[in-house]
Amino acid sequence: MKLIETGLPGCVVVEPRVFGDDRGFFFESFNLDKLGAHGFSPRFVQGNVSSSARGVLRGLHYQWPNPQGKYVSVLEGEVWDVAVDIRRGSPHFGRWTAVLLSAENKRHFWIPEGFAHGFVALSERALFTYLCTATYDPAADANIRWDDPDLAIDWPLAGPRLSPKDAKAPLLADVPPDRLPVYVP
Repeated sequence: MKLIETGLPGCVVVEPRVFGDDRGFFFESFNLDKLGAHGFSPRFVQGNVSSSARGVLRGLHYQWPNPQGKYVSVLEGEVWDVAVDIRRGSPHFGRWTAVLLSAENKRHFWIPEGFAHGFVALSERALFTYLCTATYDPAADANIRWDDPDLAIDWPLAGPRLSPKDAKAPLLADVPPDRLPVYVP
């Protein structure tokens, strides 16, 4: 496994070693010992799968309190995946990074606790999977507007399809401070 740093400290792309021939392929999607050697050893307690049609944007989601770290990948299709640092006091507060995840590149993306997360489906259909470090907590569920001008996320398409919840999400500046994670150096 190869770990690739992003422009946002803590968010890491994991590129597995793929073994393939005319029968198909094999790769380790997660190996705690190998990732632990790089200082990355999350404890996952929930796994999720979602399916999205082209143009569906999900996010930007987070939980506070009871934050979730997410280890995400795509089993079918292609998505543009985004993480935003929303930890109060972070030197990177409001910064984002993005990575193209696809069934073809087989990459995984680690989004630590304290970051908002979202993605947009670029293929006809995208089958998305994620492992989480905390279970879903409806009382902690929160989101930020996908097109917040202060974040200036460079989404690869205009006019995405949104859920009603995501369409009415607040701007980051309008989220009360006690509803945001806290940066711990």
